[in-house]
Amino acid sequence: MNEVNLNLIIIGAIAGFVNGLFGSGGGTIIVPALIFLMDLEDHKAHATAISIILPLSIISTIVYFLNNKVSLKLSSTVMIGGVVGSYIGAKLLNKIPTQVLRKIFGSVIIYTAIRMILK
Repeated sequence: MNEVNLNLIIIGAIAGFVNGLFGSGGGTIIVPALIFLMDLEDHKAHATAISIILPLSIISTIVYFLNNKVSLKLSSTVMIGGVVGSYIGAKLLNKIPTQVLRKIFGSVIIYTAIRMILK
């Protein structure tokens, strides 16, 4: 196994841990890691992160569901908006310049961190 593959496995393990522990957040680990550690272009990093997060979320969801931590009514209602929003976001991704995408992504992470710390 070469160093690049080992780095990718470590990134995946950290993202999986964060996703399983917090119920989300894999993208906040994967996107910066792919951009800054693996030199992947921003738009590809965001798109790739989504494909990586899917299996992580499926495993976490199964564990949460088996431990009676999932509200199916709440999940299914939010999912309706999430499907529409994800389609629109995926369509817009390539239309947003890299520097704007970085500012939006970074701002969302900072805003979320501040809200979590102050709550």
